[in-house]
Amino acid sequence: MRIIVCAKQVPDTTEVRIDPKTNTLIREGVPSILNPDDANALEAALKIKDEYPETVVSVISMGPPQAENMLRECLAMGADEAYLISDRAFGGSDTWATSNALASACRKFEKFDFIFGGRQAIDGDTAQVGPQIAEKLGIPQVTYVQDIKLNDDKSVTVQRQLEDGYEVIEVNSPAMLTAVKELNDPRYMRVDRIFDAMKMDITHWSIDDLDVSPTEVGLKASPTRVARSFTPEPKGKSVILEGTVKEMVENLAVKFKHQHII
Repeated sequence: MRIIVCAKQVPDTTEVRIDPKTNTLIREGVPSILNPDDANALEAALKIKDEYPETVVSVISMGPPQAENMLRECLAMGADEAYLISDRAFGGSDTWATSNALASACRKFEKFDFIFGGRQAIDGDTAQVGPQIAEKLGIPQVTYVQDIKLNDDKSVTVQRQLEDGYEVIEVNSPAMLTAVKELNDPRYMRVDRIFDAMKMDITHWSIDDLDVSPTEVGLKASPTRVARSFTPEPKGKSVILEGTVKEMVENLAVKFKHQHII
């Protein structure tokens, strides 16, 4: 069995800043991490591999050359192989163009049973790439997966998270599943695997290696247009009340009445 995991290297959101002149993200010097939801997807694949050792877990990412560091982390966690889709032709791709490239990469495998991915990436929060990959590959999809059980016939029974509960769905392979954080707790990298991961080869694919044309990827092929990005203005400073409990309660009541809250 082969499970493909789509992973993305994203900026650490605690460090993201926006250039006030250009209204764009300042990426220089900002640390990058494995997208959290993708880590849950990888853990789900690795748990299946723990139960069925013959399973091959292949991680695919589209990004700049430095995304190789994130892929080595995935290898150190237990993935068997990693592939990096990197080419200037992919620069500026939105979700539609990105899914074109990732779907093409998945087609390069002669056979796969499942594609796992995170619900969404924290630098975009669109939750579109996974479903778009499934549509372009013509396979069923289940999003917001919070539990996975592999059946004997290699189908899976999953719980799909809803706002007020969950629904149970059984889906045959091949299929696309996108994970939420409630699915599991991602494992840490193993020390022995870290040394092995640094020696392992990562396969690089350019646009020439995929069955997509320049008109299907990149900024010009992306229908999404971002007018501007900005940091919201702070709503106001916090107020710290002092005194006895009675004095603070009375003071708070006065402030609420003044603001017509009570």
